[in-house]
Amino acid sequence: MYQSVETVENLTWHADQRESDGQLRHPADSPSWKLIDHQWPDFASEPRNLRLALSADGINPHSSMSSRYSCWPVILVTYNLPPWLCMKRKFMMLTLLISGPHQPGNDIDVFLAPLIEDLKLLWEEGVEAFDAYKNQHFRLKAVLLWTINDFPALGNLSGSTGHRKYLPRYHPYRKLKKAFDGEQEFGEPPVPLSGEEVLREVEGIKTIWGKTSKKKSSKVVGTKCWKKKSIFFMLEYWMYLHIRHCLDLMHIEKNVLDSIIGTLLQMQRKTKDGINACLDLIEMGLRLELAPQIGEKRTYLPPACYTLSREEKIRFCKTLSELKVPDGYSSNLRNNVSMEDLKIYGLKSHDNHVLMQQLLPVAIRSVLPKEVRYALTRLCFFFTAICSKVVDVSKLDEIQRELVITLCLLEKYFPPSFFDITVHLTVHLVRKVRLCGPIHFRWMYPFERFMKVLKGYVRNRNRPEGCIAKSYIAEEAVEFCADYLSEVKAIGVPISKNMTADDIIGRPLPGGEVTAIDRELWEQAHLYVLENTSDVQPYIGEHMDWLKTQNPRHSKNQRWLKLEHNRTFVYWLREKIAKELSAQHNISDNLKWIAQGPSLDVIKYPGYVINGCRYHTKDRDRSRVNQNSGVSLVAMAMQVAGCKDKNPVYAEMNFYGVITEIWQLDYHLLKIPVFKCDWVDNKGVKVDELGFTLVELGRIGHKPDSFILASQAKQVFYGEDQLDSRWSIVLEPPQHRYPCNVDDDVNDCFAQPQVLPAVDSFSENDDLGLPYVREDCEGTWIDN
Repeated sequence: MYQSVETVENLTWHADQRESDGQLRHPADSPSWKLIDHQWPDFASEPRNLRLALSADGINPHSSMSSRYSCWPVILVTYNLPPWLCMKRKFMMLTLLISGPHQPGNDIDVFLAPLIEDLKLLWEEGVEAFDAYKNQHFRLKAVLLWTINDFPALGNLSGSTGHRKYLPRYHPYRKLKKAFDGEQEFGEPPVPLSGEEVLREVEGIKTIWGKTSKKKSSKVVGTKCWKKKSIFFMLEYWMYLHIRHCLDLMHIEKNVLDSIIGTLLQMQRKTKDGINACLDLIEMGLRLELAPQIGEKRTYLPPACYTLSREEKIRFCKTLSELKVPDGYSSNLRNNVSMEDLKIYGLKSHDNHVLMQQLLPVAIRSVLPKEVRYALTRLCFFFTAICSKVVDVSKLDEIQRELVITLCLLEKYFPPSFFDITVHLTVHLVRKVRLCGPIHFRWMYPFERFMKVLKGYVRNRNRPEGCIAKSYIAEEAVEFCADYLSEVKAIGVPISKNMTADDIIGRPLPGGEVTAIDRELWEQAHLYVLENTSDVQPYIGEHMDWLKTQNPRHSKNQRWLKLEHNRTFVYWLREKIAKELSAQHNISDNLKWIAQGPSLDVIKYPGYVINGCRYHTKDRDRSRVNQNSGVSLVAMAMQVAGCKDKNPVYAEMNFYGVITEIWQLDYHLLKIPVFKCDWVDNKGVKVDELGFTLVELGRIGHKPDSFILASQAKQVFYGEDQLDSRWSIVLEPPQHRYPCNVDDDVNDCFAQPQVLPAVDSFSENDDLGLPYVREDCEGTWIDN
């Protein structure tokens, strides 16, 4: 790394170019990084010293589900680099490859010993290195900040309710939870929940189902909690670190969503509901309304408050299967939704990420009781907020409080079996962010992609580790040589097909046709280009002054001046520039050609790629599985109180629409792409109580202002509202921004929610609470 001038310059980015404004944007902003600086100032004085993180995970190199072979790559990443580089494949170092066929287990310390020796050497003594950027030798040292693993925790704490200890003792929702569990106020003895008849019924159910208690005593005396001391404690600084092992949000999010969808759709082996969950509730004396009804051959499980009726399952699955998303947003979800048996199969990790962050609240919008639906929506909003790439530290306490309340609400509705260790671990994610920085520096997405590359190296199934090692070393050599070759792209810094250098100015998709356009539309498109060109801005104010001079009676009527300006500015500017040219004024070539106007013959394209987004016309989207025609624009707009309002107010407004045509205006010396859109009228836009924006796409307005520059477009997509098919929900995909020094990861973060559901408005009758048994749907019959 230090032999490359460009790379070694980037290795000091954290000290020279990082923005410091109190927000968490990079691990260098975190207390864990600053702890090293404070405890060991000599190490921190050299910005070229490396801050590392380690990831270890098992892979099956044979890409065969029938094979149980497991080899373990041990990967290091460098956090000195800018955020758009440090998690890229080029800067991931494959330091160890633990051979299979079995996973190392507790003996992994034996395999890590050589790496630990190197890390001790890099910390205590350092190694001699040459800085190609400054052309000097220096002593290089390194520190390991934390490890990243896909296993979330040790052991299985099924039924954990430990998150409630984070609530204050007399918090109303802690009190409410005890009330729902049938307990009294603090300090008072609990009231018996069931009589002898219920107990005899429970024993009868246990006999029929053969359920026996296998619970171990929770009282363990004289037993040590840990089996061994980790080899990482051989590092001098390891015992002082705030965080040593990071929780992986990717797997936590995936497991939580699997539990939610499996329970809602009653998917076999994935649901947290069933006969055992009902028996556990009865044994605990809770929700006796859900007691199984035993028959001779079959058992009936009453529908719980989280049970979906068949109509609701159809609505849920139909929403996901019919939803069209932008190119690169996720896989085609209709391939994962089965409308025959109303189940969801084969979701990838990123598909789970997309569902939890954005699509699940849309899919459950009109299903489930309001209280259950809002509790799940609050959980989705938590994951969206915690994944922000720029973290406001002042908001973390509020996010933590809202999460604990959300989990307590879920406890009121879902069975104890739902709350396994994965659900409980969400409580600790906020603390990890507070101490380590943004979460996308510590999740497994980039490591999983890198391990997929390693599996692709295997050519000889008899020696998979040899294939991986040999190919990795060969790629490293080629990548190093590529730095010295001109016009060669770096290996290991992937660029999206929509994120090339040409896409800053735009790139049309094939299939364009030259078409003569209407004069009125030509004027409209040309006017918009003029008003968004910096060279033309001084002439706009001059033209408004000229209109006031020529029409003194209307000089104070802002609405009339705006309309007259739109009607006459194009021709006034052409004459103005012609006069200045004849008087030999200094006019730029850009202004001279733009003032003359474009050709009446334009090229219409079916699609355009700009700013990392792929846009299509509405007609092209009809024949495709993706939706790339939705756009939004934030612009200054004139707002009037009524038809007689002569003093309108100008303010920023959000406009939503669909691309109908894509033009390329020919100004001879330059070509400018514009989008012709059907914009939704202001009366067809509303915001619901959860902060979702809904638009009525059939209500078209702003017809005199139908054009925007392609560079101004912001991509959105629309999903049909389950409550009213006339309305569509506006969803915003992660925006890929320019310049290229902004992280363009496909797992970019989503727009954060605006409004959390108010807890005190969940139930219309708080005294009665939410009934545990639904009366509007059928329960489940299972064979004895």
